[in-house]
Amino acid sequence: MYDLIVIGGGPAGTSAAITCARSGARVLLLERRRFPRHKVCGEFVSAESLELLFSLLDAKHVRLFSEAVRIPRGRVFLDGRTLQAPIDPAAASISRFDLDAALWDSAQRCGIDGRQQTDVRRISGIGPFTIESPVGEFEGRALINASGRGSKLNSGAADASGRKWLGLKGHFAESSPPASVDLYFFDGGYCGVQPVDISDGDERNGRVNACAMVRADVASTLAEVFVRHPRLRERSLGWKPLSDPVSTSPLVFREPQPERDGILMAGDAAGFVDPFVGDGISLALRSGRLAGECLIPFFAGTITLPEAARNYRGTYERRLTPVFRTSSKIRRMLSLPQGVRIPILRLLEKTPAITRYLVSKTR
Repeated sequence: MYDLIVIGGGPAGTSAAITCARSGARVLLLERRRFPRHKVCGEFVSAESLELLFSLLDAKHVRLFSEAVRIPRGRVFLDGRTLQAPIDPAAASISRFDLDAALWDSAQRCGIDGRQQTDVRRISGIGPFTIESPVGEFEGRALINASGRGSKLNSGAADASGRKWLGLKGHFAESSPPASVDLYFFDGGYCGVQPVDISDGDERNGRVNACAMVRADVASTLAEVFVRHPRLRERSLGWKPLSDPVSTSPLVFREPQPERDGILMAGDAAGFVDPFVGDGISLALRSGRLAGECLIPFFAGTITLPEAARNYRGTYERRLTPVFRTSSKIRRMLSLPQGVRIPILRLLEKTPAITRYLVSKTR
């Protein structure tokens, strides 16, 4: 019998597992695939979560944090206009390939029982919980589902419009890329580009991450995405691929669900935030930490599991749900007809304070 079983070894799952293990809980961490691997991700870690990430990483991995490329500004290219906003304090750019591996190793160094390539077939119980897997059954007093947006454990409704959205990502060589996260919007999607830190000895200033969200009827490859925006097409002409492209689908947006049947949901399993706001990794780390903190009093015997679940739901809705709602409003604004959108963009160009305010509300 474990105190806690965490399903999913990404940023949300490892954040929750490390938080509880350091409080003395016996934790089982299950991951259905194997690290390290590339994932569709903007690889943008907002400043608000850098301190949390630093606290989670074992001292062995401090270099990953300290040597990460810093991103001090953001730019949006839309309708022939450029919106700029400072990112102060600066964000960091860290590859998911390195981040996931470092967090997994840090979790194991906390004494967590971590098992990769272990698929969860079935969950039963309402506390304690029983997990059925190909290698046997596991029991836990509490359960955190951080298995991700596309897991079969998480049912998601289709997009209300009936459209299918794809996520595409690749790393490319670029000579002296700007130290900014650049978002290129076009009808049917967008592509974000930023320099990325890879700890393999390559010149990091010559490597960028291009990550796109696009409708399936608009594009299905990064090459097709690049030609959708004139500035991006021109910029990408000299790029050379440094990794095989990866993709994911479908991308579904819905109101976050932080708790279900006594199971605490964290990361994308709880809710998938609009990728352009660049806060997916931050929300994963923060929701995992929050889920762990709400369970610690339960492990100590001072509250019941239903009370811990209610505390998590309430705190999640106060601290994290507003980010989802604000990003959804911004997405709807950017999706307005061009004739309506252009006056709004003109206002944002002339009033940078409004742009900075909107960015702050997504953090």
